[in-house]
Amino acid sequence: MNANNLFEQMQGLGIRARRAGALMAKASSQKKTLALRLLAERLRSECANLIKSNEVDCAQAQANRISELLVDRLRLTPKTIETCALGCEQLAGMPDLIGEIVGLKEQPSGIRVGQMRVPIGVFGMIYESRPGVSIEAASLSIKSGNACILRGGSEALQSNLALISLVQESLKEAGLPVDAVQMVGTVDRDAVGHLISMPEYVDVIIPRGGKGLIERISAQAKVPVIKHLDGNCHTFVDETCNIDMALRVCDNAKTQKYSPCNAMESLLVAQGVAQQFLPKMASIFCAKGVEIRGCARTLEMLGDVSGLTLKAASEQDWYEEYLAAVISIKIVDSLDEAIDHINRYSSHHTDAILTEHFSHAQRFLREVDSASVMVNTSTRFADGFEYGLGAEIGISTDKFHARGPVGIEGLTSLKYVVLGNGEVRS
Repeated sequence: MNANNLFEQMQGLGIRARRAGALMAKASSQKKTLALRLLAERLRSECANLIKSNEVDCAQAQANRISELLVDRLRLTPKTIETCALGCEQLAGMPDLIGEIVGLKEQPSGIRVGQMRVPIGVFGMIYESRPGVSIEAASLSIKSGNACILRGGSEALQSNLALISLVQESLKEAGLPVDAVQMVGTVDRDAVGHLISMPEYVDVIIPRGGKGLIERISAQAKVPVIKHLDGNCHTFVDETCNIDMALRVCDNAKTQKYSPCNAMESLLVAQGVAQQFLPKMASIFCAKGVEIRGCARTLEMLGDVSGLTLKAASEQDWYEEYLAAVISIKIVDSLDEAIDHINRYSSHHTDAILTEHFSHAQRFLREVDSASVMVNTSTRFADGFEYGLGAEIGISTDKFHARGPVGIEGLTSLKYVVLGNGEVRS
């Protein structure tokens, strides 16, 4: 496709999205709920066909020698499709926040001032690999009264087109504009450059993928960006923890699935419990083929664990998001050292403490500067569906507008509304 045709194609998507966004902003709750329920039904009834489309993408990815990690992210299964359907139903059952007025207070002048929740308008989303993201983005866009333009990875094109076809069928049947959810149908990378440079049509860009993609979008976009760069998630095992619980939670946080951004990448262990906890934890990791990159004290303590892959951690390891069967481990002297380490090396995504000490838990919650901070549970719960948001558009490590899993509220804005009865300013 030549440059002029591509520009015209992207501009056409923007024009249609802006028109559809205006219609979605005033759409009734009933229509939006119906669209989501119809989409859930279609996902289940079309499961076999969706998997066939996905198999084409997976076969091509393997032929192109894409890593098994990326193929795993790319693959649709009955379970992932059912999770998408459940997310649509969860969103359908949630209250409609659009038009809600909050904080209405009467002022000395007699006017009443509050804020109304309204859609952002049009968002563009650029993402890689996981085709299920298409449904998460589309369903949240419908619920929040927005329009969206989606650009999935080229490796998932057939899967994404099949999914968005179901979305558009559901929108049409519910009496909503089909153009409220559009997919960029070309794999031309220049399409992304156009999408992030159309502030007249797109109000915010949401990149979801590798660190390189997100850094590039953030640097080049002429539209505001909601982003997270990576997920270097920590768990701190406090000296007062329940050992059995800590073993179970850390095993889940690291090995339940290696590829998500909420998987634990670094384990901090208090010196007072290290001898009881670490050899047992290392044996679990060893049985599952997890390589440990440890501090000097960790290397000394675990040197006798048979079959364990154990290496000295470098400075870079403390920053690393492995997305693989690798973990960094450090023994720390105190809660203070753990918090300092996390705030220095964490990507500010999700960090957890395992403890039975109330004040330690409270300090960790207050002082760790991350989008999600947890006590006595797995970092793998940092997810819009698990948080009861129905779905998520991504997990933001920004501090303005949206932070953490971005659900309906993250795709809305607040505008001031003023109610009067003829008052004039003196």
